[in-house]
Amino acid sequence: MSKKTYLCIQRSPMKQPENREAPSPAQMEEMYAKFTAWKERFQGNISDMGGRLIRGGKIVTSDGATDGPFVEAKEVVGGYMIVTADSLEEAVEVARQSPGVAMPGSSVEVREIATS
Repeated sequence: MSKKTYLCIQRSPMKQPENREAPSPAQMEEMYAKFTAWKERFQGNISDMGGRLIRGGKIVTSDGATDGPFVEAKEVVGGYMIVTADSLEEAVEVARQSPGVAMPGSSVEVREIATS
């Protein structure tokens, strides 16, 4: 049975709490260590780490293009990655253990990519 491919879309709240402090150097180091350990653990599943998306962009419709994402959105797509797995459940487990999911209000949408 060949592995399936999944798109993982990282979402986070549009507005962050104003009283949120920037992480200390020690907290940043701990975060990077968790992220590195997660990437190493699932290196066989992560086929494209994707990347963090820069704020802004355009929303394209048949009427043209406007600035986006829309201000009234409650959450924003912040990044993506491509995962290979034997099942949706396995892809969900890779996403669930991502350190990015631990941030309050964050989520990852996992969708299978059709190959035919």
